[in-house]
Amino acid sequence: MKSTRRPRPTGYAVFLAPGLLLSLLFLVVPLAMTFTYSLTQWQGVGEPTWTGLDNYVRLFQDADFWASFRNIAFVIVGIALVPTLLGLFLAALLFDYLGKKHGDGVVSLFRSGLYLPQVVPVAVTGLMWGWILAPEGAVNRVLEKAGLAGLAENWLGDPDLALWAVLTVLVWMQLGYPLVLFLSGLQRIDPELYEAASLDGATWWQRFTRITVPILRPEVYVVLVTTTIAGLKVFAQIFVLTGGGPGNSTLVPAYFAYQNFFERADVGYGSAISSTITLLVLIIAAVMLTRQAREDG
Repeated sequence: MKSTRRPRPTGYAVFLAPGLLLSLLFLVVPLAMTFTYSLTQWQGVGEPTWTGLDNYVRLFQDADFWASFRNIAFVIVGIALVPTLLGLFLAALLFDYLGKKHGDGVVSLFRSGLYLPQVVPVAVTGLMWGWILAPEGAVNRVLEKAGLAGLAENWLGDPDLALWAVLTVLVWMQLGYPLVLFLSGLQRIDPELYEAASLDGATWWQRFTRITVPILRPEVYVVLVTTTIAGLKVFAQIFVLTGGGPGNSTLVPAYFAYQNFFERADVGYGSAISSTITLLVLIIAAVMLTRQAREDG
């Protein structure tokens, strides 16, 4: 006779313990330490001096901090909103047109090519784009060859253009991630829905907006949550491309925290910046996930 005994709670604990222990060691403890240091004045050596909320008061009066948050709003658009919209549109085009006319092999080729920036190290792509966008780089050389030398700019050195250049790079780097998720989600849509809509005279755009987008809503939420969080934490691209400059035109909170941690040896203030970023990430994730749960329910 087949046993119907349920696993004991201690069995679950044995399997969960390693993961919980690692999470405690590498997530909870560092977060607690960072918040504690944010309440002190400390240069990284010696004994910290307790200052309470002084770093947070200073933070909200700091023009550089607000400049970094203004820039991060643009970064989130470039790393979350634009790739999500483009990825959804391109996924539908690849699935509906290239996939049906040329087969899955062509779709896989495009998918792999667009996803490639996700797996190439940021340092490599940053150096590549730094060369492309340099005053004597590829973009300006192409413009000169095309007789458009007047349009050549110092793309990463002009305060009015640097952030837009960085956003272009971020869109290019991020586009493959939502594209892959949406192409996967399209596989679960019943083809009969599209056939019925076509018989009723629906155009491709109507099928896209009335069938594809609503059914792919869970994937859209996943992409928006993960890319928004990634946007709030963006650091490596700024570090490699611009170093937060020129001026503060591309300064973002994560790079601002790095400057205070390592360049200015103001660990307490850097911890306050990091704690603020963490809190903002938690709030945004909670809001978006709660909204998704309500709509799914």
